[in-house]
Amino acid sequence: MPVYIWEGTTRSGEKRKGELEAQDEKTLRLVLQRQRITPTKVKKKPKDLFENVAFLQPKVKTKDVVVFTRQLSTMIDAGLPLIQALDVLATQQENKTFQVILKGIKADVEGGGTFADALRKHPKQFDGLYCNMVQAGEIGGNLDEVLNRLAEYMEKAERLKAKVKSAMTYPAIVLCIAGGVLAVIMIFVIPTFEKMFADFGGALPGPTQLVIDISKLVKKYFLAGIGAAVVAVFLFKRYYATDAGRKVVDRLLLKAPVFGILLKKVAVAKFTRTLGTLLNSGVAIIEALNVAAGTAGNRIVEEAIYQVRASISEGRTIAQPLEESGIFPSMVVSMIGVGETSGALDEMLNKIADFYDEEVDTAVDGLTSMIEPFMIVFLGGSVGSIIIAMYLPIFKMASVVGG
Repeated sequence: MPVYIWEGTTRSGEKRKGELEAQDEKTLRLVLQRQRITPTKVKKKPKDLFENVAFLQPKVKTKDVVVFTRQLSTMIDAGLPLIQALDVLATQQENKTFQVILKGIKADVEGGGTFADALRKHPKQFDGLYCNMVQAGEIGGNLDEVLNRLAEYMEKAERLKAKVKSAMTYPAIVLCIAGGVLAVIMIFVIPTFEKMFADFGGALPGPTQLVIDISKLVKKYFLAGIGAAVVAVFLFKRYYATDAGRKVVDRLLLKAPVFGILLKKVAVAKFTRTLGTLLNSGVAIIEALNVAAGTAGNRIVEEAIYQVRASISEGRTIAQPLEESGIFPSMVVSMIGVGETSGALDEMLNKIADFYDEEVDTAVDGLTSMIEPFMIVFLGGSVGSIIIAMYLPIFKMASVVGG
């Protein structure tokens, strides 16, 4: 349906304006009159020339979904019908892409579909966890509570993601800067020294000759090296996209020094938080484990969770296969075992998630404080060694002149 931009006045003389979908202008005027608004200006909203070009449209961020979830929870809790709440949120949504999605969801619900099924049509914005929790909330009649719980979960998950990104981004940036500085020195600075030493004549000291030879290689193969790096990244992505490749890489990541410990803690925090939130919302344990496995972010952890699901299907406990996987710490396994025995598994899982969120904080801080001096020593040592190598011939000539 076309969208109309309208302006009008209320019975008290207050000016109003907005946008509204309607079959035609006549229908729009009738809708406004029912709202006791006298339209003074109505025109069809011009179409965006790039509305069908996907990559030019604004992306829906996690923050947009979190805000929508919280607002929807508040509206439903206040007694507003779901369709009306969706209509209000779609109308006031500033992100055009998300606005179109919300209007589509509203139309599906109006057509008789469930809210969860309408959300499942948009997997990029609403993942399996979101849809399963909403489905449980619809069945249990506590959709407002489930949505509020969802918003809290997403906020905590984003904070965890941001912590891991900060741990990975810092060394990557420093390495890029170090590489750039060394490349500039090798390509532009060292050749200048080489010309100067050639004018002096005589044999150069070993370290100086080594640096000049490296400079020649870098200058000659610099573009080829960049090309090789691009090809290597492309091949790595292709390999990682395969099931066997992802298993190999994810296993190596978990065994990596320092980073492996951090990734294990992140995996435990994500698994326990996801499973605890799903169980607390009334999702069945088998389905909850299936969703939790999909959000693990590591194929080895994912397979371990699937083994837990298969174990429960056979009548065993959660703790036993978790212990057998060798990924989850004994403390986590013990606490989950206690939670199963006491019948408070969801609460215990959330306590474990809170504990490991703090553990991730500590690990990230420790990693950053450890990497920082290493990077400084690496960059300072590299540049310092090059400078010393370049000044050795000058010191040699000075000693000869002085002698």
